[in-house]
Amino acid sequence: MATSSRSIASLTLSFGLVNVPVRLFSATEVGADIRFNLLAKDGSRLKQQYVNERTQAVVERSDMVKGYEVEDNQFVLFTPQELKALEEGSSHVIQIVSFVPLDSIDPLYYDKSYLLAPDKRGEKPYALLAEALRQSGRCALAKWPWKARQYVAQVRANEDGLILQQLRYATEVRRLSDLDIPKAAVSQPELQLALQLVEQIAADSFDPAQFHDEEKERVLAAIDEKIKGRKIIASSRAEHGPAGGGQVIDLMAALRASLGGKPTGRTKAGKQTAKVTPLPARKVPARRTGTEAEAAPAKRARSHK
Repeated sequence: MATSSRSIASLTLSFGLVNVPVRLFSATEVGADIRFNLLAKDGSRLKQQYVNERTQAVVERSDMVKGYEVEDNQFVLFTPQELKALEEGSSHVIQIVSFVPLDSIDPLYYDKSYLLAPDKRGEKPYALLAEALRQSGRCALAKWPWKARQYVAQVRANEDGLILQQLRYATEVRRLSDLDIPKAAVSQPELQLALQLVEQIAADSFDPAQFHDEEKERVLAAIDEKIKGRKIIASSRAEHGPAGGGQVIDLMAALRASLGGKPTGRTKAGKQTAKVTPLPARKVPARRTGTEAEAAPAKRARSHK
């Protein structure tokens, strides 16, 4: 995906006595989502208005100010000029405070991503920092004052350059340990089949081009149909997975069915296929007596009433 060539800001990466002039770019494309406009039934655009809660009068944007609520319905007001001064008071220096192993940061802490490119006279120190990170297997942790707020940020290197990753604070991240997830015993045969299923659909790396937004394509296709004057008909495609979340399933049967009829393991050169070890056949239930066999159809028939 192409990224706009216009930088968001000029910043300085600082570690020790080394300063790296960099330009900041958004790492994601803006405006890629499908947006529907709110219209009147005659197709006219609607205009959003802000109304004074006390007087019910419409307030123009030029007459608006922002305020911070200190108590219930008690605000400290800030003019646009005061808010602008707060942003301009932020430092443009990203101060690196430590270098940590690249895999030591849980992706749960990842927030917004940015791309960094060298600014004027920054090519050499930029290349030096990127290569040092690549060879050490580490990333940088930094403090980043930005728009009247201080962020914790990660600076990491890939083969093309440096990436700035905003990180969430510990108080902003929930942990699985807080959910009291019950422990369930897993048998060795179940684990063996699960590992075989993992190997069957394993890949050597993540290829983002392999995935595309199928739901977005479906909606765009419906929009095209609407442009042609045709009615939109609800999709009849089957949903993936069971309809109910409370179904009791035979886990071993589901694992066997997932493995059945499909090649196992990677097929690339030098990769071995996973060896599927057949498990003991499941015990066949005893044959029902004649009385039970006669009663069963009647029971099934009642269930359809």
